[in-house]
Amino acid sequence: MKSPDISITPDRFDAVMFDLDGVLTSTARIHAASWKQMFDDFLADWEGAGKPGRTDPFELHADYLRYVDGKPRYDGVRSFLASRGIDLPEGTPDDPPDAVTIGALGNRKDALVNEAIAAGRVEAYPESTALVEQVRARGLKTAVVSSSRHCRDVLRAARLAPLFDAVVDGNLVEAEHLAGKPAPDTFLRAAQMLGIPPERAVVIEDAGAGVQAGHDGRFGLVIGIDRGDNRDALLRAGADRVVSNLGELLR
Repeated sequence: MKSPDISITPDRFDAVMFDLDGVLTSTARIHAASWKQMFDDFLADWEGAGKPGRTDPFELHADYLRYVDGKPRYDGVRSFLASRGIDLPEGTPDDPPDAVTIGALGNRKDALVNEAIAAGRVEAYPESTALVEQVRARGLKTAVVSSSRHCRDVLRAARLAPLFDAVVDGNLVEAEHLAGKPAPDTFLRAAQMLGIPPERAVVIEDAGAGVQAGHDGRFGLVIGIDRGDNRDALLRAGADRVVSNLGELLR
């Protein structure tokens, strides 16, 4: 079977939409570590209280990819806890971190991410920055589509903010009541902000949920980035092509 053409040129496309964590920046590692610390602390307390459900530690690779990667924060909490047979009250986004609710656990994880960003542990992938600059030089528009509420802070910390014409992040998702990935709504909203039809846009993602969103939104080209044994899952989710880093797309 012939591999799809992944050249990103103005005759084929008008825009490129990038996920943030793991695509443009190394913050996926920050998120994964924060999820693990939060869940492991919670699971230890849950086991100590003799509550029902599996309490073996969060698996940094498998559990991150399967249950939380690319999803809005509270959806990730629900998904992982369901996998362990643990049922918690929903709570609210305003719950204090020491409460035992979906909202509180999400807020605990959020606080850990905030600490990492404040400590300066945000780096852009050089080849990703080079690709953004290349497609912009060709006249294509660019957008970031992320579930993270920290998206704009991370873009500023990585000095990437001026390179994007539109940003759809977790704050906009909440304000406009958009469905998060794997639903295509966030990418479709970015296309609307850029004033282009989905078939004239490229989606670049490292998470199965994001790839599925691009595929289901009928975008012109969906590229997955495999940064660690995730190639088959990205292809199953609907990626037209999987690369190991964005340097492979530079032409």
